[in-house]
Amino acid sequence: MSPLTAQQTRSLELLLIEREKQLDAEIASARDATRQRNDARLGDVTDRKEGADQDVTEEVAEAETGRDITELNAVQAARLRLGAGLYGRCLDCAEPIAYARLQAQPAASRCARCQTGHEEKLGQQR
Repeated sequence: MSPLTAQQTRSLELLLIEREKQLDAEIASARDATRQRNDARLGDVTDRKEGADQDVTEEVAEAETGRDITELNAVQAARLRLGAGLYGRCLDCAEPIAYARLQAQPAASRCARCQTGHEEKLGQQR
């Protein structure tokens, strides 16, 4: 059973839907831009500096797209949890995730305490 009211759940669902649409559009736009850059580079003779600048631009764009894809996966997972009645509960401790946290980060899968612990573990592994 969800720890959220029906109104809270609907509000968060709308946020998730809107964010999914935004991310889909950003990813599609980035892929189009990459295609256009690749097409423009075919047959384009550039000097080394210009080529290096283009490489950096492409690396940044790829990193941004990667983050968007990761976030999109999290949003889609949150929508699946919502449909299964599991949304709003921490995946680690099963305690409710604070509504304020979900408003700020609707795709959150952990409560603040467990998320902090998760990030600390990741930091130690690096």
